[in-house]
Amino acid sequence: MISSKELQHTTKQIFLKHGVTEEAAEAIADVLVHANLRGVDSHGVLRVEHYIKRIQSGGINPAAQLQATKTSPSTSILDGDNGFGHYISKTAMDLAIKQAKEAGTGAVAVKNSSHCGALSYFVEQAAQNNLIGIAMTHTDKVVVPFGGAEPFFGTNPMAFGFPANKEEPVILDFATSTVALGKILNAKEKGEDIPHGWGVDNDGEATHDPSKVVALSPFGGPKGYGLAMVVEIFTAMLTGAAFGPHVSKMYGEYDKNRELGHFFMAIDPAKFVSADIFTSRLDQMIEELRRTAPSSNTDRVYVPGEIETYTAQKREQEGIPLPDSVLAFLQKELEK
Repeated sequence: MISSKELQHTTKQIFLKHGVTEEAAEAIADVLVHANLRGVDSHGVLRVEHYIKRIQSGGINPAAQLQATKTSPSTSILDGDNGFGHYISKTAMDLAIKQAKEAGTGAVAVKNSSHCGALSYFVEQAAQNNLIGIAMTHTDKVVVPFGGAEPFFGTNPMAFGFPANKEEPVILDFATSTVALGKILNAKEKGEDIPHGWGVDNDGEATHDPSKVVALSPFGGPKGYGLAMVVEIFTAMLTGAAFGPHVSKMYGEYDKNRELGHFFMAIDPAKFVSADIFTSRLDQMIEELRRTAPSSNTDRVYVPGEIETYTAQKREQEGIPLPDSVLAFLQKELEK
């Protein structure tokens, strides 16, 4: 176990040692530890080793100079200069928040970025400012379009954050694939079958054998596929970034900038109804959802993000569990 404060400090210091600017290193550490706190360890400090490899190979600019161009009172484009997506995205949402407070809504399209981590962090930024937050990003191809036999889009996640009053913000963060690739690789390693619909074989048919999986399936069939395309339009078409199969790979081509696109939006609910009415009614909705009769195999109904919030509260008190290999790598990098 390691405390979130110690993990954040350690992570920040490691990136500073690799030439990342103070502000960017702080943001990267914030986003990564946020994921670990919420139990989304796949997007936490586990990724530090990968990011360092990209810095050393020239695929990420550690001293990126961001450039924002305001295109209207409520819209901007942010050029990330091929820096760290975590810092770029935090800056983009800060800009969207500022615009929303001035104009009611703020939308920022990001170009020339890289992997940005858990989107929940950025929509929580908005919710903590009593705003509704929306975030989207595309990734390299790994998911087949509905009816297809080869991948076209990435897992293309999206997230939404809503401020409440007495309750914690409602945070919904999900990929448009049925599962993460890591779950299939884990099943393969253990020699276990996977559920129907997780992945497809060379013929585009669903398979229970993880060793035959060549691509992931979109969740909900045509619905997930459609949402993946929507995310791609917001993140690639609005920014001029590469789309679908043209997006560079995260793992591989470490010397190349990924030039990813993101999209962030903040909305002031007070421009539609009283802010107090919005948040208090959301509190009411949450309370009523919790009182909904549970099914026979569940204890109760949870609202989106609630389980992650409980996990974060527990890990803040008890510490964050990390694999020994990850802790050893962080310690080694810190001592260099």
